[in-house]
Amino acid sequence: MSPQQFSSVVLEWFDQHGRHDLPWQQGITPYRVWVSEIMLQQTQVSTVLNYFDRFMQALPTVQALAEAPEDEVLHLWTGLGYYTRARNLQKAAQIVVAEHAGEFPRSVAQLTELPGIGRSTAGAIASISMGLRAPILDGNVKRVLARFTAQGGYPGEPKVANALWMAAERFTPMTRVNDYTQAMMDLGATLCTRSKPSCLICPLQRGCEAHLLGEEKRYPEPKPRKALPQRRALMPLLTNHEGAILLYRRPSSGLWGGLWSLPELDSLEQLDDLAYQHGLRMTERQALQGLTHTFSHFQLAIEPWLVRVDSLGPHVAEPDWLWYNLATPPRLGLAAPVKKLLARAADALIAGESR
Repeated sequence: MSPQQFSSVVLEWFDQHGRHDLPWQQGITPYRVWVSEIMLQQTQVSTVLNYFDRFMQALPTVQALAEAPEDEVLHLWTGLGYYTRARNLQKAAQIVVAEHAGEFPRSVAQLTELPGIGRSTAGAIASISMGLRAPILDGNVKRVLARFTAQGGYPGEPKVANALWMAAERFTPMTRVNDYTQAMMDLGATLCTRSKPSCLICPLQRGCEAHLLGEEKRYPEPKPRKALPQRRALMPLLTNHEGAILLYRRPSSGLWGGLWSLPELDSLEQLDDLAYQHGLRMTERQALQGLTHTFSHFQLAIEPWLVRVDSLGPHVAEPDWLWYNLATPPRLGLAAPVKKLLARAADALIAGESR
C-alpha cells in the first residue's frame, strides 16, 4: 500500500466513522489542543472528558493558565496523576505569554522547546490547530504503525522508535493533515486496540503486515517487565476539634511535587515528634483501612492512622502546613491516594460522632 493509499483510506474511514464531537475538537485553538494532548498522555479519553471541560471553564486561555495560582492548577488536575504534566503546563503557558506574546510558536522545533512538549505533542498541536504537516507518534499511532509494518521490538527503544517515526513521516499526507492526525489517533483508540483489534472492519487490513501474518497481538512488543519495588509509609491524619486535617505541601520537585499531602512516617513512635513539632497533644488514634498506590516505578503501601489532637496553646504556624477543613475544603492540589484517605477520615469522624 502506497503512502497516498494509506492516508486516503484512513481519511475516508475517519469521515464516516471517526469521532468528531470530542470537546477539544470544538472551537479548535492551539491552547485547547495542547491541554487535551497533555491530559491524554497515559490517560483514557473517558477520564479526560470531564477534566478537560472543568479545566477550560476555569482557565479558558493560555493567559489565564499562566496567571493562575499553582494550587488552582493542581486542584484542577487532582486525580489525573503524573502531576509533573500540570506543573510543566503552567511553566509553558508562562513562557508563551512572556516570550511569544501569548501566541504558540508555529513550528514543531519551537514547540518542543516548551516544557513538557515532546515531538509527538508538538506535531499534534501543529497539525490539528495550525494545519502544518507534522507527523505524530502517540501510543495509539505507535500501535497502528507497529502492526501495519510488523515492526518488532519495544517502541521505547531508540532503534524501534526511529523506525516508527520514519513510518509516521512517510504516511503523513500533504493535505488534510489536521483530519489525518485525528484519524490516526482514533484508529488506534477504537479499532486497532491493544487486546482486541477489530481487524475485519479496519481500513488498513489489506496492507497490514501483522494481520497478513495473523499475529496482530504480537505487535507492538511490550516493555520488558521488571518486578516493581515495594515501599511502605505510615500516614497519620491529625485531626483537631473542628474536624480539620493537618496537611503539608510537598517540595515542587519529586514525587507528588507541589501537591498537598499527609506526613509520612516510618513508625508510630515518630507521631510524638510530629505532634510536638506543631504544638499538639494526641488524645486517641484509630487505624484506617490501608491502601496500595502503584506508581510507574514502585508500589507504595500506605498505613493510615486517624489521630485526634488537642492544641497545647499558641503555636507559630509553620510554612507549607495547613489545617484542611473537611466540611469546606479549600481548592488545593491533592494526590489521588491522599484524597481517598481524607474521605475515609471524614467517614470515620462522622461514625465516631454518631456513636
